[in-house]
Amino acid sequence: MDTVAQAATDTFIQVCEVWVPEGDRLVLAGGNYNGLAAFEETSRKTSFAKSEGLPGKAWDEARPVVLKGFDGSYFQRIEAAKEAGLTSAVAVPVFAGATLKAVLVVLCGDDEARVGVIEVWTDDRNGMLMLDDGYFGAAEEFEFVSQHTHFPKGQGLPGAVWAAQAPILMRDLGSGYKFIRASAAGKAGLTTGLGLPVATPGKHPCVLTLLSARGTPIARRFEIWNVRAARDPRAFLGDGICEREGPLWRDDGDGTRDEAPTATAWKGVVGQVLGSGLPVVAQGGSGLPADYTSFVGLPVYRGEALTHIVAWYN
Repeated sequence: MDTVAQAATDTFIQVCEVWVPEGDRLVLAGGNYNGLAAFEETSRKTSFAKSEGLPGKAWDEARPVVLKGFDGSYFQRIEAAKEAGLTSAVAVPVFAGATLKAVLVVLCGDDEARVGVIEVWTDDRNGMLMLDDGYFGAAEEFEFVSQHTHFPKGQGLPGAVWAAQAPILMRDLGSGYKFIRASAAGKAGLTTGLGLPVATPGKHPCVLTLLSARGTPIARRFEIWNVRAARDPRAFLGDGICEREGPLWRDDGDGTRDEAPTATAWKGVVGQVLGSGLPVVAQGGSGLPADYTSFVGLPVYRGEALTHIVAWYN
């Protein structure tokens, strides 16, 4: 089986797109369609006004939006998505202060073997995070547990991200004591969790979590880069895990590690995110680690300041 078919079949996320404002509409800036040429062609001919389609709705509501099914919905590319085997999507707006920078859209297929989780957690106004919405694939028991779990600040992956106001990687979800839903995660085959704060113009916190399973991973490599504001902006690898290489460099604060890997603006795929301040989706080409063919980089803002970059590879 070739690389493109392998990626399209075995990963939880099948398509990633970046939509950016151009005047009063969102236009496609880039994407990885994993060989789904007809859906890509339809997307390139499409643009969205505010509140229109899934990207426009995320822009209008200024929060991540989950769409678990397309039939009868506001999704505008229904026929093309159906032909491509795509059945659900999540749109993540990227705001710097009150300014929309871009919308990242990920699209998934739905079958009995596809396990993975994308969750959106928001404040319930009582000092707890509750599940606002999510897409769980075949992990139905884990979905039920999540719907009935609330997190105070500092507890579990969503609560830890809320407290730190920074992205966090968690390993061994099925056995880790820090992951509150470990038993259900273990039964679902979930292994690695990435949580990140989503900056919105509103005052209420929002946390996005990506939970990856062994059989149909969201990604085979995750990285978290810390951005340091300066005249010459740089990003330093703070944490990462790779299916092939194991743990990547991690700052444990004990002073015994080698100097952290560094990214500079516009150099390499992480540097493209750093330089532009926008999500970047790349497929093939140079700048990717050995044996990886796709990259998604998502900037994380605190107010108007870029503070982190989260990246995943397949």
